[in-house]
Amino acid sequence: MAELPDLTVFAKTLNKRFKGKNLERLEIKVAKKINVTGKELKTALEGEKLVQVTREGKTLQLHFSKDQVLGIHLMLRGELVLLDQENQEPKFEILGFHFKDGTGFAVVDLQKMATPTLNPEKTTVPDALEMDLPYFSSLLAKKRTLIKTLLMDQHMIRGIGNSYADEILWHAKISPFSVAKSIPEQAVKKLFKSLMLVLEKAIDEISKENGDELTGELRDFMKVHGAKIEKSPTGAIIKSDKIGGRTTYYTDEQEIYS
Repeated sequence: MAELPDLTVFAKTLNKRFKGKNLERLEIKVAKKINVTGKELKTALEGEKLVQVTREGKTLQLHFSKDQVLGIHLMLRGELVLLDQENQEPKFEILGFHFKDGTGFAVVDLQKMATPTLNPEKTTVPDALEMDLPYFSSLLAKKRTLIKTLLMDQHMIRGIGNSYADEILWHAKISPFSVAKSIPEQAVKKLFKSLMLVLEKAIDEISKENGDELTGELRDFMKVHGAKIEKSPTGAIIKSDKIGGRTTYYTDEQEIYS
């Protein structure tokens, strides 16, 4: 699943390639997940200018003229692909954006679960890179849930998924099995700093690797999250377990607060 760093880079690439262009035709191949009818979506967006692309939590938001916004959640297997003369109708296409200058891109998803939403409701839940330490500290102080579960809860913090939760917790040397409210103040501050550093560094790494291409998720630089990684950079054996049905990777270097 694409997480905050991947989506941040996708938004940057879409802006560079398509910002300011007029959408000539919207191809709708799978309409079941859209919150309006296909006709309503085409009427709202066709002929409009793409003003900018932003990332909101785990969604991309395409801002068009006349205050029309299309949110796109790629879900577990959704991807973005560029359209060209040799690839006008990619396999498993959900939506195809065809601009007047002949360029375009598509949302594809083998599972057909990628979700487009016209004019999504705004939320007060802070994005992981926009929240401050007081919010983060007060949030943890009130929750008896496991810290990894809390980091991934999109109703509390938007943008972090399974992979980066593991990376952030390893960087902070806090066990994913720690109870959020049991983590002491200094460790909370360290965790907050790790959260920002890991996400920002990942954005830089992905940007360098992807360039101007809409390449899939990049995980080569991860320290502990991955079935093929046997030891952490510090030599500790990487273990795995399940939290909330998701595979969690960690080491004994990480302290448990219970």
